[in-house]
Amino acid sequence: MLAKVESYGLVALNGYPVTVETDIASGLPNYDTVGLPDTAVRESRERVHAAIRHSGFAFPTARITVNLAPADLKKEGSVYDLPIALSILIASGVLKPVPRSMIVLGELALDGAVRPISGILPMLIDAYGKGYSVFFVPRENASEAAYISGATVFPVDSLSALVEHLRGTQPILAEAPKAFTGGTHRSAVDFSEIRGQQAAKRAAEIAVAGNHNILLCGTPGSGKTMLARAIPSILPEMTFEEALETTKIHSITGAMKGTEGLITERPYRAPHHGASAASLIGGGAKAVPGEISLAHNGVLFLDELPEFQRNVLEALRQPLEDGEVTISRTAATATYPAKFLLVAAMNPCPCGNRGSRTKPCTCTAAQIRRYAGRISGPLLDRIDLHIEMTEVGYREITDRKSAESSETIRARVTAARAIQRERFKNDGIRTNAEMNGELIRRYCNPTGESEALLRDAFKRLQLSARAYQRVLKVARTIADLENSETIRPEHYAEAIQYRSMSMLNSI
Repeated sequence: MLAKVESYGLVALNGYPVTVETDIASGLPNYDTVGLPDTAVRESRERVHAAIRHSGFAFPTARITVNLAPADLKKEGSVYDLPIALSILIASGVLKPVPRSMIVLGELALDGAVRPISGILPMLIDAYGKGYSVFFVPRENASEAAYISGATVFPVDSLSALVEHLRGTQPILAEAPKAFTGGTHRSAVDFSEIRGQQAAKRAAEIAVAGNHNILLCGTPGSGKTMLARAIPSILPEMTFEEALETTKIHSITGAMKGTEGLITERPYRAPHHGASAASLIGGGAKAVPGEISLAHNGVLFLDELPEFQRNVLEALRQPLEDGEVTISRTAATATYPAKFLLVAAMNPCPCGNRGSRTKPCTCTAAQIRRYAGRISGPLLDRIDLHIEMTEVGYREITDRKSAESSETIRARVTAARAIQRERFKNDGIRTNAEMNGELIRRYCNPTGESEALLRDAFKRLQLSARAYQRVLKVARTIADLENSETIRPEHYAEAIQYRSMSMLNSI
């Protein structure tokens, strides 16, 4: 007898339907799985066999052929365990055929329990878009799937529970649909805790308001890392669209297991400077996403920037420009979104004391040049704000005056982002940092005094065309923070100063 059960597969963030076809024929007992299965799929034979027996059903002693169609796409992972077991039970007459509009997903334990899988959200979003509406998924994945509006999601605990539901003897209750209630904020540091560094805090506010990349340069103990850790506290709340985008990426890595189902807090990723290019950009045999994609819609913090390997830093250039990364491997090619706010921190020299008012620098000019040379000019061009952080004095540390809180700053940032969303609602972008040349000419058109100021800065600072455009984008954000439709000369002047920090002149 032939049985068919619909399931789903995943290539990077793109899902595709998979039909599990099982044929049971007379002959010597045998079990074959065809349709380009990987090792995990081939091993499902043992899991399915044990799960069916331990669930109280007889495993057919016949020739069993399981085909995963389409046969020209490689099938990976344990996601097909449950649909294979179900198709065997249908083919052996234990169950009646199931509707083709029903999707079944899940890994089986030897005792028949259903275990969670990775990538459930991107698969179900694609499946729902193709007309599938009923989904049987592992219980631990059900909260994630319940955010798909209009879908009926059944959480499955075991193979036997699914069989009883399909027989109508013990129905499974559908997971209650979930509604997005807004983003959340959790941060280890509030801006009110940062003493001094008013210029750096102002720059951080501008960076977040327009999603501009920022480099913090200063002596050890000046507060670079503390400021970077406080940045998540002023990020605007995630929209439902952003939450779905972020959750899809984290879902395929397996990071969503045991969570509430949807990422509502903007990611904050801080890889160590020993990270490889594959871990930062993405890669491996299956072209999995790296830190830059896991930081999508959030913050990527690179502390001790010059200590990262040169090839790792250079690999950041294309994603910073395009907002996505394409990973090509022999076995797979995948494109992942990578729109993140880069926050980088570095010392001004190897010993860290260059520019210090209290400690002498022991580095030679050659050592400083070599240290600065670890960061290429093209990479620096892609960082919008270069901030020099000086040492904090005793008077600032002991000042009892209350500083501005993250909540207050976040309100200004949120208002500026709202202006940008309205401005770019027909342009396919969300923030000023994403503007291309045409949009820059449309929304950042300096004239008169502003044009003369920019012309002088272009020559004096020897700006590249890319750096010049980024100055215009930052000026647009500064004007948005003041709710000004016009970019005034003082807005351009402030944007220019963020490209002229003295500590970075040697880089």
